[in-house]
Amino acid sequence: MNLKRMAMYSAMTTLVIATQNATANELIQNKGSDTLVNVAQAWAETYPTIQPGVTVAVSGGGSGTGIAAMINGTVDIANSSRKMKDKEKKRAKESGQDPVEFIVGYDALAVFIHEDNPADTFTFKQLGRIFGRGGDATRWSDLGITVPGCGSDEIVVVSRQNNSGTYAYFKSSVLKSAAKSGVISKGSFRQGTLDMHGSKDVVDLVENTPCAIGYSGLAYATEHLKLACISTEDGAPCVSPSVKTASDRSYPIARPLFMYTNGQPQGAVKGYMDWILSESGQCILKGKGYAPMRDVNCP
Repeated sequence: MNLKRMAMYSAMTTLVIATQNATANELIQNKGSDTLVNVAQAWAETYPTIQPGVTVAVSGGGSGTGIAAMINGTVDIANSSRKMKDKEKKRAKESGQDPVEFIVGYDALAVFIHEDNPADTFTFKQLGRIFGRGGDATRWSDLGITVPGCGSDEIVVVSRQNNSGTYAYFKSSVLKSAAKSGVISKGSFRQGTLDMHGSKDVVDLVENTPCAIGYSGLAYATEHLKLACISTEDGAPCVSPSVKTASDRSYPIARPLFMYTNGQPQGAVKGYMDWILSESGQCILKGKGYAPMRDVNCP
């Protein structure tokens, strides 16, 4: 074989090997909850070291966005910090999808205030007065609080956009409870809230705004924020958000975190979901500030 033909043969062999490798790689599309996006990215970065033939592409956008993508059949896994609604399940069925729910961990939905704010605790009623439609707490002085650096005394209420599972969970757990107690007329958010696209945006705004209060997943907490201790009723002991109190559900705004697949997962998706629920996957989740499904022994 002459040199020219040998070079051609070598090039063709390289092309075949590259094509075979490209074919062997499997791509899992994973989209949804902004609360879950940090740990989802950590899982996606680690998994190719466990299963080199699989790549996981992660994007956020909110629980509603991930669920909509699941309904449209454009993702393999939808992340959500809330359960799918009945109307979403119905639309999925009508679109030929069969969502299967997995709880992959737990999260404490923390209430953040500026580090200079002297407040330490809030009840559901107080949070309803601040965040709820018809709530009468529009200034910190309405709660008997003077916040250094907040000259206007106005409470800057920081929320999430309404396609967020965090928004939906705060509404269903805190605001509906406040409405039942008669503090607000119905369990919905007040008008005029600053609605942030992501959890990090909530944290950044509260960190830099003495007058602000907001809520988000515990995993986004920083040392420059104060995390409020929360009680469900006046006079009841408050509980601070932590991995431990999310795990044992003693924190009153602890919630499960979900991943949805279309039907029972098969092939690469099944392998990935099994690994996420394994001790290795759950230790990554715990390392990111979430509560694992069970006790795990992490390095």
